[in-house]
Amino acid sequence: MKKQRVIVFLPAHNEEEAIGEVIRRIPRHFHPDVEVSVLVIDDGSTDRTAEAAQEAGADYICRWLENRGLGAAVRRGLEECVRLGADIGVMIDADNEYPPEQIPDLLAPIFAGEADYTIGSRFLGTIRGMKWHRRLGNYLFTWLQSLLLGQRLYDGQSGMRAFSRQAMEEAEIIHDYNYAQVLTLNLVRKGFRLKEVPIRYQVRTTGRSFIKFTAYMTAVIPAIWKEMRRPVKKAVIDREAHVLSSERTRHCS
Repeated sequence: MKKQRVIVFLPAHNEEEAIGEVIRRIPRHFHPDVEVSVLVIDDGSTDRTAEAAQEAGADYICRWLENRGLGAAVRRGLEECVRLGADIGVMIDADNEYPPEQIPDLLAPIFAGEADYTIGSRFLGTIRGMKWHRRLGNYLFTWLQSLLLGQRLYDGQSGMRAFSRQAMEEAEIIHDYNYAQVLTLNLVRKGFRLKEVPIRYQVRTTGRSFIKFTAYMTAVIPAIWKEMRRPVKKAVIDREAHVLSSERTRHCS
């Protein structure tokens, strides 16, 4: 069986203080049948984000001269993963809030044939330092996604996710400001199996978030409405595409 090629991609905007540590902590050799590379989407940074990423060992860097938005950066990351031949793509924020060491946990349901799309759930795991208004906003938007999909979700805004190749090929992000809600709505409506994985989360200690509450509300709610109104075609999914040989043996025993 050929190795599964995993590309971990990091959307980044002015994250020179944190991105190097995130990249160095990404597990590269956690399974003999898995090959890991790192891709950075530098979304118009004005600091040394790209240089810090390269020094830390990033394999690929896509650099934009102007800031296009997080949704656009994630869309490009998924496209680049497919173009570079990834079997699975993993997205993780570059701000050091999410645990790179848990990337194998995020991949496990895909390798076991149990999911096509996974989300690292802070609310099923542990959270340190999240302010009450952000926690409330997460609860409200996650409740809305759960209601629209008829499926219980715990963390609809997580910045740590993994995608099968088919999920990457089919994913549509219909606006540039953000991606979190519309991406999940799009993939689940198309029939991709979602599983949440508990993770450890700690609020950033460097840099600053560029997400503002008013802008988030005025941009994301109309995008959710637009996504739910547009028709989507159910995908024909190969549910065994990424099952590792060790998992096949375990399933047969």
